[in-house]
Amino acid sequence: MTTWSKMGLQDANSPIMEQMTFFHNYTMMILIMITSLILYMLINMMSNKSTDKNLLNKQNIETIWTIMPSIMLIFIALPSIHLLYLTDEMNKPLITIKTIGHQWYWSYEYSDFKNIEFDAYMNKSLAKNSFRLLDVDNNTIMPMNTNIRMIISSNDVIHSWTIPSLGKKIDAIPGRLNQINLLIKRPGLMFGQCSEICGANHSFMPIVIESIPMIYFMKWINSF
Repeated sequence: MTTWSKMGLQDANSPIMEQMTFFHNYTMMILIMITSLILYMLINMMSNKSTDKNLLNKQNIETIWTIMPSIMLIFIALPSIHLLYLTDEMNKPLITIKTIGHQWYWSYEYSDFKNIEFDAYMNKSLAKNSFRLLDVDNNTIMPMNTNIRMIISSNDVIHSWTIPSLGKKIDAIPGRLNQINLLIKRPGLMFGQCSEICGANHSFMPIVIESIPMIYFMKWINSF
């Protein structure tokens, strides 16, 4: 979860988010090198007035500043496309959970086991151990190290189901079913919010995923 004065990304709780973090750091290194080179050239041009007739009269410099940016774009585009395809990959999910967005709460259905359905409203408690605007009254329980398929839709307007630490963000559109694949690596609580402006109470649609081992997940399922 993001805390005060945190400048970087959240700790990754899924393989996809780990790859996104690596790609972010990789791209930032390239941007820092480009920025440093341009800054050096600007300072050098302002402080020195030397000229080179070979560069001024020939096409060598134009060839260099055309090819070099193209090569840099290729080094950025290849891992970006690879990561883009990984985010849409579906690896034989064991569990399917249906999520429906409402104004202004989420409802969840575990149709694989029993007819388990519940709504998740924002927790309005101001207790010391609660997170304001992030806690809900019913956490979404999911097993760790398990491929999970999330089917997302909406009952009224467009919402967006987002969990930053899992690297997942998908729109909930009325009349349409969107799906994503989740694989949570560790137990714990993961927080998110609706990321699509959906009305007056858009800021009060938090999402809380509670990741637990499969044994405790089956006990939770059997408790209904």
